[in-house]
Amino acid sequence: MKVLSVLTLTAALLVSPLLHAKTVSGVDVQEVLTIQSKELVLNGAGVRSKFFMDLYVGSLYLPTPQDNLTAVLEQSVAVIRLDITSGMITSDKMVDAISEGFDAATNGDSSSIKAEISQFMGLFNAEIKQGDQFSFVLTKNEGVTSFKNEQPQGEVKGELFRQALIKIWLGDAPAQNSLKQSLLGL
Repeated sequence: MKVLSVLTLTAALLVSPLLHAKTVSGVDVQEVLTIQSKELVLNGAGVRSKFFMDLYVGSLYLPTPQDNLTAVLEQSVAVIRLDITSGMITSDKMVDAISEGFDAATNGDSSSIKAEISQFMGLFNAEIKQGDQFSFVLTKNEGVTSFKNEQPQGEVKGELFRQALIKIWLGDAPAQNSLKQSLLGL
């Protein structure tokens, strides 16, 4: 059953309409994704930058548009997509950035999801290069299924983990405030 759900998600990611809502930092951002037989619309997209360098384009897809963290957390399914736009991002740098993100998202106490974070970090062991795309399918009360370049990477179970991952970009101490505002369509 688990393999079937991953294959279904993979097929859904591959057959999503190729409609582009806009281009952000050279990345065509799709307007609609179909996940778990649900149509998700682009809620917002923006650029994560550091020291005046664009690192990736982040986009958020939801069943219905939302403009705050609480409403996003209540959605049955969501997708956060990262399109890598810089050759400066390496596997080690991604792991470091996500570790910092989890620390900020949990107010410095990620001990309750330590095993899930470790499992998730293992998804970034392979080389990361400009043009790679990561999609995190966030299913309420279940967890996160991760894809790299539309290929399944793995699943991390747990609602607390799902919420912490969302908070990396949309929490009180997001990776970048302007990206948070863009993802929320503000």
